[in-house]
Amino acid sequence: MSLNYYHILKRIREARKLVIRGITAAGSGHPGGSFSMAEIMGCVFFKFLRYDPKNPLWEDRDRLVLSKGHASPGLFSNLAVAGYFDKSEIETLRKFESRLQGHPDFKCPGVEFCGGSLGIGLSFSIGMALAARVDGKTHRIYTIIGDGESDEGQVWEAAMTASKYKLDNLTAFLDRNFIQQDDYTERVMPLDEELTGDDISEMWKNAARWKTGDKWRSFGWNVLEIDGHRIEQIIKAIRSVQQTKGTPSIVVARTIKGKGVEHMEDNPKWHGVAPNPKIAPIIDLELDCQFLIAPSIIAGDMTNLGNEVKRAAQGRADFIHLDVMDGLFVPNKTFDHNKIKELRPITSIPFDSHLMITDPVKHVRDYVEAGSDIITVHAEVCDESSFGEIHDILRTNEVSVGLAINPDTELPQWTDKFISDLDQLILMSVIPGKSGQKYIESSHEKTHRIVKLLTKQNFSGFIEADGGVDLSNVESCFLDGARVFVGGSAIIGQKDVRSTISEFRKKILHGRRKLLIQKAHSLGGTELVNKWIDLHEVGKKKSELLQIAKEAGFV
Repeated sequence: MSLNYYHILKRIREARKLVIRGITAAGSGHPGGSFSMAEIMGCVFFKFLRYDPKNPLWEDRDRLVLSKGHASPGLFSNLAVAGYFDKSEIETLRKFESRLQGHPDFKCPGVEFCGGSLGIGLSFSIGMALAARVDGKTHRIYTIIGDGESDEGQVWEAAMTASKYKLDNLTAFLDRNFIQQDDYTERVMPLDEELTGDDISEMWKNAARWKTGDKWRSFGWNVLEIDGHRIEQIIKAIRSVQQTKGTPSIVVARTIKGKGVEHMEDNPKWHGVAPNPKIAPIIDLELDCQFLIAPSIIAGDMTNLGNEVKRAAQGRADFIHLDVMDGLFVPNKTFDHNKIKELRPITSIPFDSHLMITDPVKHVRDYVEAGSDIITVHAEVCDESSFGEIHDILRTNEVSVGLAINPDTELPQWTDKFISDLDQLILMSVIPGKSGQKYIESSHEKTHRIVKLLTKQNFSGFIEADGGVDLSNVESCFLDGARVFVGGSAIIGQKDVRSTISEFRKKILHGRRKLLIQKAHSLGGTELVNKWIDLHEVGKKKSELLQIAKEAGFV
């Protein structure tokens, strides 16, 4: 089965937005730790966890234990998205008689553990795992623990116990965000190496300093170490531990406290502080401004596409964009599903397969079986019936659904039926069929117009800009409304893919900051712009935001 990538990604975004909604309404809560574990929670809930929201106590359900219970908004938001209760109930967070308290409580459906004092959740999970074994049950127990929580001796006593009893039905996740209540973990009780300066990114990036996994290995655990915000890495890790026998597993997930909201990221102050209600709408927009980079490998060496995939992966691409051309729908021919199947084992990064072929309904199953995670077909070669069949095949196989239109094509009326359920819409900004073309400038206006149309039709997917996108126009494409950016010669055609992708991200980030400052000004003028900028305390963010605000005449 494929990743079901957009299905998970969209629910993670929705859960983050519910966290802000609940904490803002309560005037208190813990956004930082809720956001650092957001991708872990989303992957567990919407890919692996067996549950029934209509029957929360179903005997054969899997169990999810949140040991770091202060991050309860991150649990409640996922329970709401999963259908355990109405999403509007998140606004009762921490209120008298609410089912949603500051720490998880059994009165909330879907809660498996009353988290209060830290350090207990793993021991509780071991009890459930042992009980499942005694009862001959096959359900699994997933437990999320914090790195600050790992100061507790009971965590390590539990680690010895799980190893002794060979609890292979237990998987723990360490939310390794390097921050606890008062400071960075490495200045309180180091799990890796002591942090002597203030640059937390050095701990995150430098693998030579990571000692935590070795500690767990010494206790007899199967250990996997991942980037805790990469959906594909989380899913790969969980699939791996499900195959592991005779030992408990822990996934050490390097995460960023407050991930997704710039002023919260890596800032200990946002461990347990609620946003100002005037700021919350800006955060909401920021969460909608998540973006992804998708290098197109056909712009590289077509005789060695495996190496181009590796270059994109090493460059930390979000997707690998695969342009499939049949020589009929477009004049050129590239490769088919057989090549995708050959490339698939190289990386777990999602494959974004763009099918520029005739009669896609006849071939789409081949591309599913080859390992595509996202499949996009062209509206020009579909009608309501054939696209409906493609849609159903992709949904059944947990492949994300995309639709593309050429520069001279408008969205056909028959697409109205599918817009609200579409994961991705590719707006071609060159004539499809070959790489290296220049961006068609009229695509800016077209994207603006289509974004407005899609908003009215409850589109919750991502618009992908494809064709001629480079460092000179990617920021404008973002401001148009695109959120996924395909780069052919502008990325894969460059010698240093990693630094080029980094430059793309900087350009897009500049556009996002510009958009958020405009939002702040529209809501509260110069006063709110200054308040928004002042929140950005870590690194050089504040000075860069001030420069953008000055250029816009807002300060």
